[in-house]
Amino acid sequence: MTSSIRTYDLWKEYETGGHDGTALRGIELEIAKGQIIALLGKSGSGKTTLLNLLAGLDEPTRGRVEIDGMDLKGLGEKGRTELRRHKLGFVFQFFNLLPTLTSLENVALALELAGRPDEKLAGESIALVGLAGKEDRYPHELSGGEQQRIAIARALVKNPPIILADEPTGNLDSHTGTQILELLTGRCRELGTTLVMVSHSLKTCEYADRVLRMSDGRIFEEESCEGLAP
Repeated sequence: MTSSIRTYDLWKEYETGGHDGTALRGIELEIAKGQIIALLGKSGSGKTTLLNLLAGLDEPTRGRVEIDGMDLKGLGEKGRTELRRHKLGFVFQFFNLLPTLTSLENVALALELAGRPDEKLAGESIALVGLAGKEDRYPHELSGGEQQRIAIARALVKNPPIILADEPTGNLDSHTGTQILELLTGRCRELGTTLVMVSHSLKTCEYADRVLRMSDGRIFEEESCEGLAP
């Protein structure tokens, strides 16, 4: 198995004025290239903390993270920024589109930051998520589901080997959320992209190759979502 993501004895502790501020407790995780992961858990279980460490947006108290065999700590801040621009795509619960940019400009920005400006490719990416003809719309002119489709187009346009999605359906109704899951996981399977979806929704399990559950800063592998509390 070729690893896309790997963590070694990963801990994250915070100063909390005498209370236990341990968010992650010795996480050992290995994700193969092209796998689609559903990472479930209640609020406060450590899911988003783990995602931030995988993205190099935060540093562990101890332990290490490897992305495509590269130790994030060894890359330094500049190297981690370059990693995010070239190898990682992001999808968020609240879309994180820039309100003053059109759909096309939001998607094209990902390519510009990666040093590969290509407006034509940005337009093609928007068409692939079913929004051809809405390139000139601003985020406030789109529905929630459409905004998330643009966010997915932005994440996919540079063809990153890994996409990290933090509650990608958490701000959508159930029908639209299902459409987004089908779109995101379908495109990742077509491209062989590794996808880690953080969620509290059991629906995510239906689209994943592996189900991981977080509880009190620890991670557990589940054979299915059966028996898990919603």
